[in-house]
Amino acid sequence: MRLLYLLRHAKSSWDDPTLPDHDRPLAPRGRRASEAMAEHLRREGIAPELVLCSPSERTRQTLTAIESGLGGTADVRIEDALYAASAAALLDVLHELPDEVGSVMLIAHNPGIQDLAVSLAGAGSVIERMRSKFPTAALATLELDGSWRDLAPGGAELVAFVKPKDLPSTPGRKPRGESSTAG
Repeated sequence: MRLLYLLRHAKSSWDDPTLPDHDRPLAPRGRRASEAMAEHLRREGIAPELVLCSPSERTRQTLTAIESGLGGTADVRIEDALYAASAAALLDVLHELPDEVGSVMLIAHNPGIQDLAVSLAGAGSVIERMRSKFPTAALATLELDGSWRDLAPGGAELVAFVKPKDLPSTPGRKPRGESSTAG
């Protein structure tokens, strides 16, 4: 059994419209979501062997923010091929992974990351929700049998889909939208 974690970068800032897309940093909301995701990774024991990250500023900042939650053992690589990659291009990257790698996290961009997750997972109610919205800093976890090179549409099972709004914004806080009093 192999594990594939697909993480969309956190919310980027549009404060400086002169910055090229590649150079846009995280917005404050993106930093908070990344910190919440790091806590989720730590709490759930999510520790991929390999992390492949797009070279954009916002994906690298997302990676930096979540690294403390990854257990410190991952081999981390910045991969130019992940920047603005389509689902097909992301799948090509996965096909190149050696069979010795049991778990990998891709940190990349929409629509490629969403399209790949939906394509690999097939059908189901959670998948339909993921198809309609794969927000920034969302994480899809998929399980697959067989080798990476054989991975194909419908070839994985979606076992979790976590969005930042499902998580406390900072450790110990209630998820956004929940009242602080019992109702």
